[in-house]
Amino acid sequence: MTLYCIGDVQGCESALEHLLDTIGFSASRDTVYLLGDLVNRGPDSAAVLRRCMAAGDAIRCLLGNHDLHLLATAHGARAPSRRDTLGAVLDAPDAHALLAWLQAQPLARVHDHAGQQLLMVHAGVLPAWSASDVLARADEVQAVLRSDALPGFLHAMYGNTPDHWRDDLDGADRLRVIVNALTRLRFCTPAGVMDFESSEAASAAPPGLVPWFDAPGRRTAGTVVAFGHWSTLGWLNRSEVIGLDTGCVWGGCLSAVRFGATLADRELLQVHCEQAQKPG
Repeated sequence: MTLYCIGDVQGCESALEHLLDTIGFSASRDTVYLLGDLVNRGPDSAAVLRRCMAAGDAIRCLLGNHDLHLLATAHGARAPSRRDTLGAVLDAPDAHALLAWLQAQPLARVHDHAGQQLLMVHAGVLPAWSASDVLARADEVQAVLRSDALPGFLHAMYGNTPDHWRDDLDGADRLRVIVNALTRLRFCTPAGVMDFESSEAASAAPPGLVPWFDAPGRRTAGTVVAFGHWSTLGWLNRSEVIGLDTGCVWGGCLSAVRFGATLADRELLQVHCEQAQKPG
């Protein structure tokens, strides 16, 4: 079995198909993790979801902010934006099945590989959270996504506050912090206060902010974390941090990392993507 992680697809089905062909993906032999933002902005979100559903356990997905936006739009909790390309999902004859599959996906995953733990999220991890905390917090949200409380949760999901974690948070505030960290986070203060205004490259961090993975005392240090979400960051290959959003939907590349005998043994594989959206 070969293990892969792939960055943000965002509805670019032809690029995903090309990348899977390029890596020689075999559903009977390999395991692929898609790191969220399966849908939106690209031309064929419905086909991406259908491919993932058909692949069963060979393609394992987690939710990004655009995937949650699709669920919120479907439930009337969020109006479509002018850049959305979600109509093909919402109007599809199998829309109910596509959305039901999507809401069953988690916000974080872990994979044990050669005695090491690979933690996967769409965006980031708060410095106060350990790897087990990340999985537990993601499970809290997933339980709501799979319940009758889903519509109410989606209506309360949006907002930038609270902007930091406290163990005593409850209700909508608690879930909102979890969602924002795992699906929107790029920069935070050294103390873990989240910023949602900045999307520059990591080297251009605004004053007082650091990339979440450079926060001092981060409790997931020592665990390999793979993530997407940050196209201006691009391919990031550190010993314990792997960034895989390389701007496919903007005309960049769709990227996969192939792991070898250990998580340190990595190979980057990319395909160029046709631009579906213009930045800005």
